[in-house]
Amino acid sequence: MIDPQIYTRLVRLLPVLQAASPQLGRELQQAAFYARIPAGREVFIEGARADAIALLLSGVVRVYKIGETGREITLYRFGEGESCILTANAILSQQTFPAIATVEKEAEAVLIPSATFRDWVQRYEVWRGFVFDLLSQRLAAVMALVEEVAFRRMDARLAAFLIERSQRQRPLRITHQEIAAELGSSREVITRLLADFASRGLVQTERGAIELLDVEGLISLSKM
Repeated sequence: MIDPQIYTRLVRLLPVLQAASPQLGRELQQAAFYARIPAGREVFIEGARADAIALLLSGVVRVYKIGETGREITLYRFGEGESCILTANAILSQQTFPAIATVEKEAEAVLIPSATFRDWVQRYEVWRGFVFDLLSQRLAAVMALVEEVAFRRMDARLAAFLIERSQRQRPLRITHQEIAAELGSSREVITRLLADFASRGLVQTERGAIELLDVEGLISLSKM
């Protein structure tokens, strides 16, 4: 059970609940439970059963895959007012979770048990619409990722990644291994490409940090 304050926060973040029937609202308050999850905690590992789905009140969760060679690739992140589509799919199909989900930034979540989640999809059209919207949004994002990995040059992807991250942090405080995990590459490849960028005057690299020197040059490279 969640208290009225937590439920009010959730309603503000999820438009679906603003259109929900009073009955669904009452059931959610009774069935759901609140959790605070520290950064670094793995909430799901590949092959685990999804016993509940999380609706985030705050924080960030990263969902990623690790290949047989040990390389990682980020599939997506979800944050405040969002949920994990792979969890929803695992619950609806009654299959195991196909990736790893780790809390990057301490999270607050409202957790809905899997049996309740499936029941609501069957009984409430507004909840069913919420799940289908979630599916379509994440599917589009994952398809875009597949297209990038399959058809786009790694130097262009790296340039685009640096530009996007620099909008939030300058200089970038990130390691070569962390970039490799984001892009599904190896640390050695990222190090080589960054060295090439540095030799062309596009960036300046230090231990654990990258400064963008020629943003226009990186933008041009990202479009190749």
